[in-house]
Amino acid sequence: MNEKEKQEEILPEEPAAEVEEPAAGETPAAEEKPEKKEDELEELRRRKYDALNDRYLRTLAEYDNFRKRSQREKEAVYPSAVAGTVEKFLPVVDSFERALAFECADAEFKKGIVMIYDSLLATLKDLKVEEIGAAGDPFDANLHNAVMHVEDDSLGENVVSAVLQKGYRIGDRVIRYAMVTVAN
Repeated sequence: MNEKEKQEEILPEEPAAEVEEPAAGETPAAEEKPEKKEDELEELRRRKYDALNDRYLRTLAEYDNFRKRSQREKEAVYPSAVAGTVEKFLPVVDSFERALAFECADAEFKKGIVMIYDSLLATLKDLKVEEIGAAGDPFDANLHNAVMHVEDDSLGENVVSAVLQKGYRIGDRVIRYAMVTVAN
């Protein structure tokens, strides 16, 4: 034997590692694994719940935005539809006004025409349609279409002297400009 081997024989062997018994209230390492798995499972469930809840809230927000956008579009379409419809009826109103300007031998017939005309005007009023352009009003290029100019000292400058065709508007929206004659 060589010297190195002799020295190793002299040194006592190290004792084997002892297995420690868990103290009261402590859990062995083997029992920690199921708890760790349960914690991981609970964490996974919580994350999945949070993700589903987030998707649900986003879907609700998207639906609310869709509802609001649809309402705005509906509110934008309605005035255009009313204005377009009223514009189609304006020639009928003009025809009634021309018919009422002529003399009629049959008083009952004229009374019927007046009643129909009044009913038509009441319907337009219910739709919030206003007449624009009356003689004596100041000329406004946003409401009137000047087709003639006359010199009249009895009227002021830029005053509507005669209305050739009535104009109509709904709120601020002009459906038809009034065709007028402007003085001075």
